[in-house]
Amino acid sequence: MKKNFLFALPMLAALALWAAAALPANTGLKVGDKAPDFQLKNVDGQMVSLASMKNVKGYIVIFTCNTCPYAVMYEDRIIDLHNKFAPEGYPVVAIQPNDPEVQPGDAFDKMQVRAKEKNFPFVYLFDEGQKVYPQYGASRTPEVYLLDKNLTLRYTGAIDDNAQDASAVTKRYVEDAIAALEAGKNPEPAQVKAVGCTIKVKKKTAH
Repeated sequence: MKKNFLFALPMLAALALWAAAALPANTGLKVGDKAPDFQLKNVDGQMVSLASMKNVKGYIVIFTCNTCPYAVMYEDRIIDLHNKFAPEGYPVVAIQPNDPEVQPGDAFDKMQVRAKEKNFPFVYLFDEGQKVYPQYGASRTPEVYLLDKNLTLRYTGAIDDNAQDASAVTKRYVEDAIAALEAGKNPEPAQVKAVGCTIKVKKKTAH
């Protein structure tokens, strides 16, 4: 028995290596990388790109949605971020990445309803076909990518340190990161794990 187990060890090790190699490489952005621009439809029907936004110093790109409880808890804070920092040159660019076939509450018409209900002051874009969020490496809603005017990623992750209770927040990561950029410094921390729901993707059917 022991002999068979020892014989199996190299095979198990080889399988483990193969499985690791078979996993898709993390192609998401790392701090310091240049982010790709995009053309996505806003809730008003207009196509929006980062390049189309004028007089900006950077962009607070946030992958968020209608249906995730964490995203809903952060809605008012995202509105506040835009109202505070858009006049300083850092607008919020909200992107809905979920597949509506998996999450019908995140369909484009439902996005339009939610934007109207909450009077979103920022663009709320639909990642139709789920082409943009994988390029950024987003996996949660909400998840932030703070870009400078050259589209370089300077901070990524959580908005702050308390999703459940805005009044109990002690670390405002996005605000602190913008303050660092304005002071000519690198944000510290530059990455904090985003807390939220996983992005909903249609399961591939086997042929």
